[in-house]
Amino acid sequence: MTTPFSTLIRTASHEQHTEAETSGFMTDLLGGRLGVDAYTRYTEQLWFVYRALEDGAGALRPDPVAGPFVQPELFRTEALERDLAHLRGADWRAGVSALPATRAYAARIAECARDWPGGYVAHHYTRYLGDLSGGQIIRDRAERAWGFARKGDGVRFYVFDAIPNPAAFKRAYRELLDAVAADELEKRRIVDECKRAFDFNGAMFRELSGEFSLSA
Repeated sequence: MTTPFSTLIRTASHEQHTEAETSGFMTDLLGGRLGVDAYTRYTEQLWFVYRALEDGAGALRPDPVAGPFVQPELFRTEALERDLAHLRGADWRAGVSALPATRAYAARIAECARDWPGGYVAHHYTRYLGDLSGGQIIRDRAERAWGFARKGDGVRFYVFDAIPNPAAFKRAYRELLDAVAADELEKRRIVDECKRAFDFNGAMFRELSGEFSLSA
C-alpha cells in the first residue's frame, strides 16, 4: 500500500464524516436554534460512548495493534462526568439514558475492544481526533450561547489539558496510524469500520434531532 494509512482512512471516510458533521441536529445546535437542554442530552450520549471506549482500553494496552493508541491524555470520561454534574446537578446519574442508537454504538465499541483491536482503532480515531479538532467549534459556541466559563465546567469535555500542542499530537497520531501493525487487508477492514463509526454517529444525531425537532 503506497498511500499512507492515515491519508487512506481520512479520505475513505470523508463522505460519512461530512454527513455526520452536517446533520440536522448538529447544524441546529451550532446555529443557536436549540437550547442547552439539547446540548446536555448530546453530552449524555457522549458519556455512554466514551465509557465504552475507555472501559475497554486497559485490557488493550499490551496489544500490538491497539496498544499504542491507548493514551490517558486523551481520556474524556472524567471530563464528561464533571460537565454532566454542572449541567444536571450532583445526582445526574439518576436521570441519564442512552438513545437506542447510542446503545448500539457503545455496544459495537465494546465488542471491538473485546474481540477486534483493529476495529477499536477505527472507533478511537473517529472519536478522539474529531473531538480534538472540530470539537473546539462546539466548545466555542456553547460558551457563547450558554455562558459557560471559558474551558470550564460544562465544556470540559472539549478541553484537552494534557495535550499542550494539539497540532503536534495529531501529527504523532497520524504517524501511529501509518505504522499500525496490520496488513493491507486488515487496514481495509479498519477503514470500513471507520465508516461504520461515522454511521453510528449519524444515527445518534438523527435520534437526537427527533427529540429536539424544530417547528416548521
